[in-house]
Amino acid sequence: MISVQYVSKHYLGQVIFDNISFNLNPRERIALVGRNGHGKTTLFRMLTGQEQCDEGVIAVPKNYRIGYLSQHINFTKPTVLEEGCCSLPDDQKGDDWRVKSVLSGLGFSEDDFDRNPSEFSGGYQIRLNLAKVLVSDPNLLLLDEPTNFLDIVSIRWLTGFLNNWKNEIVIISHDRGFTDSVATHTLGIHRHKIVKIKGTTQEYYDRILKSEEIHEKQRLNEDKKRRQAENFINSFRAKASHASLVQSRVKSLEKQEVLNKLEKISTLSFSFNSAPFPAKSIMEAQDLTFSYNGNDSPLIDHLNFNIESNDKICIIGKNGKGKTTLLKLLAGILTPNEGKVRNHPQTKIGYYEQANTATLNDQLTVEEEIASTVSGIERGRVRSICGAMMFSGDSALKRIKVLSGGEKCRTLLGKLLVMPTNILLLDEPTHHLDMQSCEAMMDAIDNFSGAVLMVTHNEHILHRVANKLIVFHHDRIFFFHGTYSQFLDQIGWGDQDSINTKKKSSNQEDTKCLSKKEQRKIRAEFNARRSKVLAPIEKKIKEIEKNIEKAEQQLQIDMESMIKASHDQDGAAISRLSKSSKQTQNHINTLYNDLEDATEKYDQDKIEFEEEAQQKALT
Repeated sequence: MISVQYVSKHYLGQVIFDNISFNLNPRERIALVGRNGHGKTTLFRMLTGQEQCDEGVIAVPKNYRIGYLSQHINFTKPTVLEEGCCSLPDDQKGDDWRVKSVLSGLGFSEDDFDRNPSEFSGGYQIRLNLAKVLVSDPNLLLLDEPTNFLDIVSIRWLTGFLNNWKNEIVIISHDRGFTDSVATHTLGIHRHKIVKIKGTTQEYYDRILKSEEIHEKQRLNEDKKRRQAENFINSFRAKASHASLVQSRVKSLEKQEVLNKLEKISTLSFSFNSAPFPAKSIMEAQDLTFSYNGNDSPLIDHLNFNIESNDKICIIGKNGKGKTTLLKLLAGILTPNEGKVRNHPQTKIGYYEQANTATLNDQLTVEEEIASTVSGIERGRVRSICGAMMFSGDSALKRIKVLSGGEKCRTLLGKLLVMPTNILLLDEPTHHLDMQSCEAMMDAIDNFSGAVLMVTHNEHILHRVANKLIVFHHDRIFFFHGTYSQFLDQIGWGDQDSINTKKKSSNQEDTKCLSKKEQRKIRAEFNARRSKVLAPIEKKIKEIEKNIEKAEQQLQIDMESMIKASHDQDGAAISRLSKSSKQTQNHINTLYNDLEDATEKYDQDKIEFEEEAQQKALT
């Protein structure tokens, strides 16, 4: 077990972690989530000892080995297989079959095993690094964006591999579908603190949202009570007969906790600029054929499909098969060897490729770069887009040359937002985005009234966005008229579908063996039991909220009556109302405590039922 206790970390006066504590327990698989720049990689580096915390203790057991996926390339062996075997534990040095198995799962062919690592692209070199970490059999795996250079088939293999991992894992990934299918727990970095829950990333974000709603309600209530107390003090301060009562209120006010308003966190939030389109069909590929050398077997061979004006089409398949090439053909960047792309006369194309950051002008500011996309655009519109891309205020004046890779990608996205378009061609647009920004991207795609063609390996996005698919699989390309779920049911990924991509227990297998009638009976009994537990808590929460509202209204009436009694110099009424308001305030405080306890109980019970439903395949 790794124990992190009371740890703080600062960079140049900026708080990264403020007195955080958590434990990493045996066999836990953890999704580490948080916005870009909030400290996920920093935490990894502190766990591995590459960085030190300013305060606190990180306790790692003796002889506990940590495997960390590095983006740094340093190969010393002449072949891929030998390089992979370097990382085998001493007692497994002869087990090259383990290395071959992992390399194959990550997309290397048998012919690749004898090639020099330097012959491969950067993406495949990172895959080799990943293979070396996986075969090293550490006590703890730290995986920082392991899917960034993997295609969909390799991600599915990695999911199955990690679900069978016997030790601890912590994963940083923007791919919510991948992390939720692997992780048993979610560890979230939020407002310089750490929150750990048993459950999925969605359950974590739901809990954070609920917690902040409760905080805001309490803050508003405390502010209201403070104003009421201040009004009372100001009204009775000059009256000697009420000096002790006023002094009591002053002391009470000094002891009252002040809850600060939560600082707004910058979030990517945007919408694409839709250009009107009058027809049904916006683009058509006719016998599209292309190869980078006319004598080679074509990457794309006589491909035909039609794109309708509101289609949301995802392009899927292994890396190196031609997905990006297809987008470039549709965008007019490449010319087909045969066939053609027919566009409607009013088609307006917006093209995004993360590799295009090299086209940005290093000498321009973010604002100037975005403004250069469309002549005559108003500065207010440009600044608005800069803000949507998280370049608010002076950040919009940063020069391109000082931006990080992720910031350059957001600048490219900002340039796309300026353009009026009715068809978007997007090549892995979520690659440098955190989970919240990925959700914002999907919302923008959902709300875009035009057509979208998007290359992605993210199965969460595929399930949510795609209504049609272009599939590169088994050396062929075909157009699939249906959702990604329908594709998996009807065609699938072949051998990869046998991989256990979801955490399944024997309970799930038992459930599958039951008849439909028996399954319905089990599901009905489960739902009844869940309702029996959760419904009373829901009812209690509503009653408490209603009582709080009623008590606060009574407190307001008492305070107004007390002010009136003061003006009328009615001592008896003042005494009675003072006692009544104090009792009401105590009652309100108790109700808020009850509300917090009931809400926490409801959330915990709901999570437990959702886990049981998942284990028994009842969802």
